[in-house]
Amino acid sequence: MQMPTIPNSSIAVYEHFIGLKHFAASVGTQEKVDALTKILENDGFEIIGQPRCTGDGYYERVMFEPEQNRIEITI
Repeated sequence: MQMPTIPNSSIAVYEHFIGLKHFAASVGTQEKVDALTKILENDGFEIIGQPRCTGDGYYERVMFEPEQNRIEITI
């Protein structure tokens, strides 16, 4: 991915950088999104942000996995 606003650094994990943006998994329902998020949070995954409905109608939760890649769980 490339955008003029993305710095050329992969060190700042809380900022966007050139390369892989995130992984996404669809689990089917809002309840399953919340349940899986709770399991992953209990296993030590860092949840970033609150659950949200996106402009295109998806319900999602976003977290970091242990190597600081973003994981998006959605319906």
